[in-house]
Amino acid sequence: MIEHLTPTALFKCLADETRARLTLLIAREGELCVCELTAALEESQPKISRHLALLRSSGVLADRRQGQWVYYRLHPHLPDWVHEMLRTVLTANRNWLAPVVQRLEAMRDRPGRTTLCT
Repeated sequence: MIEHLTPTALFKCLADETRARLTLLIAREGELCVCELTAALEESQPKISRHLALLRSSGVLADRRQGQWVYYRLHPHLPDWVHEMLRTVLTANRNWLAPVVQRLEAMRDRPGRTTLCT
C-alpha cells in the first residue's frame, strides 16, 4: 500500500482534524501509545482507535504491541515527500498543535519507552 500512497490519498486521510493532530503528534514524538493519544487529544479511546485504524490501513502509520500497550509511529516505508511535508506542517503550525503537546507533556504515568527495532 505504501508505494501507492498518493498525495490525494494522504490528504484525504489528513483532512479530518483528529487524524491530522494524531499524525502530527506522532511525527513530532516519534512513537506514542493509544493512552497517550487519548489523553493528549481529550477524546475517547474508541474514537482514537478508529482514526488510528484508518491511518494504519492507509499506510500512514505502523503499530507494534508491547505487553498491554499498542504503539503507533509513522510507517517506516513512507516516501520522503511525506516526511518533508509533515516536518513543514509541524514547523509552521506549532501554535495549532501546542494544546495537544501540553496535555501530552502533562500526562502522568506515561508508559515507558524502549528502543524500537526496525
